[in-house]
Amino acid sequence: MNKTIVMMVFAFTMHTHLPAQTISENQVKASVSRLDHATTIKDYQQLASDFEREAGTLKIQWLPYYYAAYCNAKTGWLNEEDPDNIEPFANKAEEQIRKAQSLLDTASQKKELSEIYCVLSMLNRARVFMNPSTYGPKYGPAASNFIRLALKLNPENPRALFLEGWEKYTTPKMWGGDKAKAKELLETARQKLNGESSSGVNPHWGRKDVDGILRD
Repeated sequence: MNKTIVMMVFAFTMHTHLPAQTISENQVKASVSRLDHATTIKDYQQLASDFEREAGTLKIQWLPYYYAAYCNAKTGWLNEEDPDNIEPFANKAEEQIRKAQSLLDTASQKKELSEIYCVLSMLNRARVFMNPSTYGPKYGPAASNFIRLALKLNPENPRALFLEGWEKYTTPKMWGGDKAKAKELLETARQKLNGESSSGVNPHWGRKDVDGILRD
């Protein structure tokens, strides 16, 4: 009798919890689809809030935290002309991406960790935008180092290639910039991005960024 009661309670628990998890996973997929079309600060901030809420439901999954961090880091980039508004987004992005990182088995999930390093590079670059002369010496090298770490773990990562290309494209020649090398990296990134599936939840952002630079 007791065994029957235990089994009934277990079945009820599974029934009440699994649908909620399924709904949340579907919400993540829907949010990633919306992310593919985001363009404005408002778009990215709404998505950051949505991903953070989804992360609160799927506490053991790294992707919602990762995407929330990416959206906040991207907001920092979009605020480059309004540097007083960058720091809160960069700080929030770091908090979220560190949470995503803590959920990975970094010994076996090297490609996933490479994606983490890309967002860490972005948020450190956003901090440079706050005041390049003041923060550049500290956060610029950190941003560059995270790109190197991302490429070391996954040399085929198109987002890491995009960030390396962006860095070489925007850095003055006297400080190591190289537009020819940048375009080579960006073309490679675009080729690899075009080979990625855009229908799932795995990271596949970067096409619009690469195309924007190559059109210049």
